Amino acid sequence: QLHLVESGGGLVRPGGSLRISCVVSGSSMTDYYAIGWFRQAPGKEREGLSCVSASGDVSKYADSVKDRFVISRGNAKTTVYLQMDSLKPEDTAVYYCAAELFPHSRSWCQLDSYTFWGQGTQVTVSA
Repeated sequence: QLHLVESGGGLVRPGGSLRISCVVSGSSMTDYYAIGWFRQAPGKEREGLSCVSASGDVSKYADSVKDRFVISRGNAKTTVYLQMDSLKPEDTAVYYCAAELFPHSRSWCQLDSYTFWGQGTQVTVSA
């Protein structure tokens, strides 16, 4: 059973930066999974933000965070980071990471249809 744990959330002022992490464990094939970052604000639907392929060479971003957020995968492929810059109050949400195995290619990811999820980390952007 794949296990994902997010960390690094907190309170940050508008315009500030934060890096959140997702550690993936529980499988000998952890580095075969694509990882996605999602968020959900109170009263809103869950939003796909970014993803990185299992190989680490492909990444995608939602328009709402493109040019502000950067996803990266550690050398061991078991930790995925989301660097968030120029944060806005509307970025306030619980941030989740998720994992999915896309067997047709390790160089693929998408912003939906993930099976394994972490418990989330709260990010609050406020003055």
